[in-house]
Amino acid sequence: KEDGRVSSASVQQLIEQISHVNKAKVIDHIGGVGEGAYEIYNCVEKIIKQDILGCEVTELEGKDLGNKEESAAPEEEVFGDVLWDAHDEQEQMEAFQQASNSTCELGFEKYFERLNDLVAAPAPIPPLLVSGGPGSGKSLLLSKWIQLQQKHSPNTLILYHFVGRPMSTSSESALIIKRLTLKLMQHSWLVSPLTLDPAKLLEEFPRWLEKLSARHQGSIIIIIDSIDQIQQAEKQMKWLIDPLPVNVRVIVSVNVETCPQAWRLWPTLHLDPLNSKDVKSLISAECSTANIKLTKEQEKKLERHCRSATTCNALYVTLLGKTIARVGNTGNVDETLQECFQCQDTVSLYRLVLRSIQESLQSDKEKGLLREILCVISVSHNGVSESELMELYPELSSAVLASLVHSLHKMCLLTYGCGLLKFQHLQAWEMVRLEFMEEGENVISAYRQKLVEYFTMQLRDRVTWRSADELPWLFQQQGDKQKLHKCLLNLFVSQNLYKRGHFAELLSYWQLVGKDKSSMAAEYFDSLKEYEKSCEGEESMICLADLYETLGRFLKDLGLLSQAVAPLQRSLEIRETALDPDHPRVAQSLHQLAGVYVQWKKFGNAEQLYKQALEISENAYGAEHPRVARELDALATLYQKQNKYEQAEQLRKKSFKIRQKAARRKGSLCGFALLRQRALQLEELTLGKDTPENARTLNELGVLYYLQNNLETAELFLKRSLEMRERVLGPEHPDCAQSLNNLAALYNEKKHYEKAEELYEKALDIRRRALAPDHPSLAYTVKHLAVLYKKMGKLDKAVPLYELAVEIRQKSFGPKHPSVATALVNLAVLYCQMKKQIEALPLYERALKIYEDSFGHMHPRVGETLKNLAVLSYEGGDFAKAAELYKRAMEIKEAETLLIGGKATSRHSSSGDTFSLKSALSPNVFLEHGQR
Repeated sequence: KEDGRVSSASVQQLIEQISHVNKAKVIDHIGGVGEGAYEIYNCVEKIIKQDILGCEVTELEGKDLGNKEESAAPEEEVFGDVLWDAHDEQEQMEAFQQASNSTCELGFEKYFERLNDLVAAPAPIPPLLVSGGPGSGKSLLLSKWIQLQQKHSPNTLILYHFVGRPMSTSSESALIIKRLTLKLMQHSWLVSPLTLDPAKLLEEFPRWLEKLSARHQGSIIIIIDSIDQIQQAEKQMKWLIDPLPVNVRVIVSVNVETCPQAWRLWPTLHLDPLNSKDVKSLISAECSTANIKLTKEQEKKLERHCRSATTCNALYVTLLGKTIARVGNTGNVDETLQECFQCQDTVSLYRLVLRSIQESLQSDKEKGLLREILCVISVSHNGVSESELMELYPELSSAVLASLVHSLHKMCLLTYGCGLLKFQHLQAWEMVRLEFMEEGENVISAYRQKLVEYFTMQLRDRVTWRSADELPWLFQQQGDKQKLHKCLLNLFVSQNLYKRGHFAELLSYWQLVGKDKSSMAAEYFDSLKEYEKSCEGEESMICLADLYETLGRFLKDLGLLSQAVAPLQRSLEIRETALDPDHPRVAQSLHQLAGVYVQWKKFGNAEQLYKQALEISENAYGAEHPRVARELDALATLYQKQNKYEQAEQLRKKSFKIRQKAARRKGSLCGFALLRQRALQLEELTLGKDTPENARTLNELGVLYYLQNNLETAELFLKRSLEMRERVLGPEHPDCAQSLNNLAALYNEKKHYEKAEELYEKALDIRRRALAPDHPSLAYTVKHLAVLYKKMGKLDKAVPLYELAVEIRQKSFGPKHPSVATALVNLAVLYCQMKKQIEALPLYERALKIYEDSFGHMHPRVGETLKNLAVLSYEGGDFAKAAELYKRAMEIKEAETLLIGGKATSRHSSSGDTFSLKSALSPNVFLEHGQR
């Protein structure tokens, strides 16, 4: 919208049309295409996480927190410390939707009864085997039955997993077990450390199942479709042989030919071939879509043909119907039937379908492109996206691609999963291999090489989940250990795989290149040290801290506790330097380091770190946030290990109450905002309009819209909140400062810096008069206004605020606390930017003394401050002193590299800005909630 008006009549018409649609989401945006695409991406990502996956909306509780993006919990923290991949979960939801898409029931009623009997049967009962030939309708049957169960038995918890083609991510046993465990944990509100070691995961799953099923009130049904497509299924799924808990039922589907021998003794539900009535109805349904009416003679021919086991399964008959429908009224149906009758199984019918699509194409070029598309998808790990295909084949236009994909999708060859094109059925994949790759490994290798070159080129820009998913797997398939090894040492590839929970996959790659755990740890650490040399600026240092943390967690999961300490320690130190001592990411580092000490049985160290993490989280998020619950749980587990049961129980109760509240709030931000709007209307009716409670609700609504990037609506609510608070509480009340602060953050986001400055100044004035000199809210406003001044180039106005920050920290922590040193360094850096080196020097020297007294003479904080002093001496012309200071700094740096396997030295501390981090910290835009 421009100046409040819609830009064109067609846009106005569109908005009017969708305003009546339930759950429609409108994004108003003017500006660059890139910005608009980024806004849409963020919006869609939120919808997927909140509406579809049901993840907790952690931003809602944010207090004075830091940058808006940083305030959101990283993906992997939705389930506490457990690493979670939204792509894997989305793929499963899509697989379920696709499996249940067919409107044909195919006489499933008799099978539904048998499945219902299994659920009702008394325990103990072994898993039920659903068997049938390829394409017999097993996935369709299970998905339809799941829908019925969800409708009629709401207390029954159903966990499903649809295995895709062999060797795809969905067929990896460790990921399947981890996903099922996490789903159980999610439903029982249990947050507990979960191993990622594949062998331990498999070993512990029966115990998790026993423990979590005991907490669930109703039945639990676990369904794994195409379980025989998992490599070494019998070995990897050995928990199926153990007696199941009394309220747990398991159903697995298999192909008759590939079912493991030991499982054949289980009760079995075998899908019979379709009878002639089902065949007729299925073909008629497909023909009716093209307005084709078969003659009696044609129906008889079809009935005679569809009598063998391979020609009367659901997929074959569906494909047959689609082939006839494709001919339409213009073609020769008899001729098509004759061709179909030559095909005695699904693979050969797919071949006929492919040839008919090829014949419909205009040119040899299009036929060649069709072949390329199918071949490149067939050799990929998890599929290929449309944009990737267009980059792989520049001559492929979007119009041609759209047409080809439409035909291939309509004829059951291809489908979409997580935005990737992949084969709809295993038989389609087999057909492409037989049709285009009969020459063997050379052809397959050539297509793999094409993908390798493409994804290797992608790495030059940045590592995406796609390049991390495909590239190492392709090297593994090619047997190229040298390139696989090099790829694994790309820290961002390994980080991407690990952070998305693909631990077993990462481990299998290392095993292939012949490295044991210790040598793997050493190689990663060396690579990180090498990478650190090239890191300059705030952003790259924050990124480096993430890499160190990932390495530490990975080594902890491998059981290499002594090696895990060094990278986690380094991550903590970098975050304390590059961010703020009270930043939530510092709490994350403290939490991870504590976890290592717990496993190491160094409970005293762990307790201190957990308590520091808890304090930061409470200050950052408020006392009732899921992150706070996480720290309480961790402390409770620690006390339990030390037999301090009473303390543990108190913390668990506190944590449980927080999680209960969070669960009630869980859901879409849009839904939550609408709910709060309705609540406000009700409050206004009962309480009258001007009350502190209504003002608080208006403030929270403003925050919610702000978090949805709906800044215009957010501004309206925040202004109303401020006006109401000024009327009801008076303009000098601290709550007014909160509203002013939030509006300032909003204007900062909109780059209206002068407005933001004015409101921050008002908020600061109120808080200075109303709050204690060491109050956290005062400290936050001081910090954010100082950063804004710095951003606007108003360095003279920033100085008194940085000086005030020093005063506040001295009052809060005492004059010799490391946090005071941080504030001194920040002030010194500001003076250096203003070319006031004389004023900066004593500040650096005082900070150095505090760091040395707090941490000893060899701590990294000391080294960084020495380096800053060396630069100052050099610029002042005292080269001998500069050389001496720099030498000391380098000695500390070298000693730090020996930290691997050593004892952690850092306490909760920070050294502030350094000359290696010259760029001003990005303004900590934050919005505050509720009354403080």
